[in-house]
Amino acid sequence: MSGFLQWIAGLPPLAQIPLVVLAFLAVVALVLFFIEIAPRSGKVYTAIRLAVCILAPAIVFLVLGSVWWAAAVAAVLGGVFFVLDYRSKEGSGYLFQLIGFLSPAVILLLVGLIYPTISTFIAAFMNNRSDRFVGFDNFVWIFTQETGIRTVLNTIIWVLVVPTVSTIFGLAYAVFIDKSRGEKIFKVLVFMPMAISFVGASIIWRFVYDANPPGQEQIGLLNQIVVWFGGQPVEWLSNSPWNTFFLIVVLIWVQTGFAMVVLSAAIKGVPTEQLEAASLDGTNAWQRFINVTVPGIRSSLVVVLTTISIASLKVFDIVRTMTAGANQTSVIANEMYTQWKGFEPGRSAAFAVVLFILVLPIVIYNARQIKAQREIR
Repeated sequence: MSGFLQWIAGLPPLAQIPLVVLAFLAVVALVLFFIEIAPRSGKVYTAIRLAVCILAPAIVFLVLGSVWWAAAVAAVLGGVFFVLDYRSKEGSGYLFQLIGFLSPAVILLLVGLIYPTISTFIAAFMNNRSDRFVGFDNFVWIFTQETGIRTVLNTIIWVLVVPTVSTIFGLAYAVFIDKSRGEKIFKVLVFMPMAISFVGASIIWRFVYDANPPGQEQIGLLNQIVVWFGGQPVEWLSNSPWNTFFLIVVLIWVQTGFAMVVLSAAIKGVPTEQLEAASLDGTNAWQRFINVTVPGIRSSLVVVLTTISIASLKVFDIVRTMTAGANQTSVIANEMYTQWKGFEPGRSAAFAVVLFILVLPIVIYNARQIKAQREIR
């Protein structure tokens, strides 16, 4: 793979694009083959698997020039396909196929999720060298130091303010532009920040909050407005605790578009008959919204609130890019990185466990809501 990438890098830019696209299509075709074709039974699919068992080793031999690698690929593919084809006869091999094709994903989950989670929990109770058990000392440090307490409080403020404000703004905007002329354009304008990375959004808003000394030209939009009205430039990102709320504005700006799109689709799914019946009963627009629309989109509201809450709990890019946690603006995800960078893996892991504990109730609540909706259906 490294040699292939180096070979592509040495080609002209216009030649690199089609080769990368072809390589991507080849990978997609391979994945589709293993998902759609390999598990099926029948003479046609057996012939296809046989052809793959012949062509794949030949391609490996031509690319790598190694007979041993080609023989290994032939043995693995031949053995797997033979067993799948033999076991799939008369439908007796479904469970075997299911296990066979799910096992790579299960192994990746074990290696990439389960094992890191367990090792993080263990590291949270170890010292900075991970060679001595220290019990709850790392957690005691978090909740007895001013920095740790401020970090946890800031994270709680993020998770309380961002989902609430983003959902309210997104819902209000979705209601006001529903079935209006130019609705698609209005949606695109609000949804555009979702296409920007958190780092890009942070850089944009850092310019907005930028402050130069009095008497100098202001490049920050907010301070330029203040100067136009006769005020003095303000260090928006240095004044605690308001600087945390100025950072929160960035995530609200990004997530409002997500809330608007989801809730707008939900509003269109509210039966028109219910709204007309409520109108005939003499209700006004606000009463129809509270008593008909909101109950009809309750499941979507739950999804939006929980999704944005989880995003707020693990926010990192915005804080790291704009302040790096200075002036009492740090959050748990940023402090995890700071402690790890400062050669304190135990404290970093303890922050990770605290974040996991904060996220867990939201995940459980969302799972229970999804289960309740399935039972209703």
